[in-house]
Amino acid sequence: MRKEELRTYIENHESEMIEDLKSLIRIPSEKQAAEPGKPFGAPAAEALAQGIEILEKYGFAVTNYDNYAIAADFNQEEKGLDILAHLDVVPAGEGWQETDPFTPLIKEGKMFGRGTADDKGPAIAAIYAMRAVKELGYPLKKNVRLVLGSDEECGSSDLEYYYKKEVEAPCTFSPDAEFPVINIEKGGMRGHFEKTSDAGTTGVRLVSLQAGTKLNVVPGKAYAELAGMAKEDLKTCADETEQKTGVSFVLEDTENGNIKITACGAFAHASTPEMGNNALTALLQLLASVGMEESELKNDISFLAKIYPHGDGKGAGLGVAMSDEESGELTLSLDLMNYDGKTLTGSYDCRAPICATKENLYDTAGQNMKKGGFSMEGSGMFPPHHVPADSPFVQTLLQCYTDVTGKPGKPFAIGGGTYVHHLKNGVAFGCADLEVDNRMHGADEFVEIECLKECVVIFAEAILRICGE
Repeated sequence: MRKEELRTYIENHESEMIEDLKSLIRIPSEKQAAEPGKPFGAPAAEALAQGIEILEKYGFAVTNYDNYAIAADFNQEEKGLDILAHLDVVPAGEGWQETDPFTPLIKEGKMFGRGTADDKGPAIAAIYAMRAVKELGYPLKKNVRLVLGSDEECGSSDLEYYYKKEVEAPCTFSPDAEFPVINIEKGGMRGHFEKTSDAGTTGVRLVSLQAGTKLNVVPGKAYAELAGMAKEDLKTCADETEQKTGVSFVLEDTENGNIKITACGAFAHASTPEMGNNALTALLQLLASVGMEESELKNDISFLAKIYPHGDGKGAGLGVAMSDEESGELTLSLDLMNYDGKTLTGSYDCRAPICATKENLYDTAGQNMKKGGFSMEGSGMFPPHHVPADSPFVQTLLQCYTDVTGKPGKPFAIGGGTYVHHLKNGVAFGCADLEVDNRMHGADEFVEIECLKECVVIFAEAILRICGE
């Protein structure tokens, strides 16, 4: 039986696979300043060079696209399947306990190191799937091409360069997400609003406000300076708000007699706002409750606290909540805000289901913001990515996953974007298991060796069913 033959093959070549992966993990391929012939810096180019060495060692013809990406072809037949993976990594970060980020360590069936799960481990699984098909002598009627990029973590300009030179295959998958299959990546909009707002000069008033670091990150911290209020009175309001929101507040006296407020919530990716606790919306709720002196700014803060209520990650306050059966619910998070004493600005991140349109999302949001006097110039929508669940390609991948793992497979939607977002017939297919936290982008990132071996069999089956039958 073919699956058993593939399993036996990877069992016999496990040690080689591990050593090849280690050789990639040792390279700290974070994006660095461009050098001549090295658009993403020397380490990224070194990772591509190591990828070439591995692929050529197993007899694959490799093309180097000016150190933006490399591509390995199985044969010279017509295009059948592209597999996209990447060899760049996020920064090493802090807090590693098991090993240094770029010193691979195997412990209790896991390999630890930056890039083991994202995305060097999956890239090696794809290489070994191609190698297994080749060395076991399975014929392919069409070509499978493995494309390894080097700028996925910082915008995918590597693929932009590659696809200026190449045409995408009829089918493409990227093992840079989760199983079974991600066939929908939501669209949405990133809205920016602003308004000149007078705080007044007497009574309780807001002096400044600052929250957020990136538009796609739910703020875990938010800061404000308040004048004209006794600290004990503010603490009473803060305690009440903390009980309602779960966000804590640190109050500190300033040299000029004001009070600095630090709201402490929990960070999350904007595509999953429910995983965090938005410090900014909690701070707005607090400020709306402190009894500021009547002013334009007081009205603006009250308006924003109402239209972006704490705990509303679905856009209900803004009037844009919606969902559909295929892609799920809309998500929205208020992620950036600033008040400098004159102008109040803010930005939100919205990930929308397929049913979203300019009229029911963008226009509705703009109309509701205008009720508070806020302009939304410069905002715009971006389209979703959708490969139908009943397409032969998606169904083939699902069947490969189920046949090898014994688990039922169903495609699903995400709010984030993957390496295939701009490809007509591209989906994300593995390698992560939704039930396993690989600590991706965090300290002690790891991949389970048995999972990686299983991925080799799944990918090989996909190659054979798409290109060989």
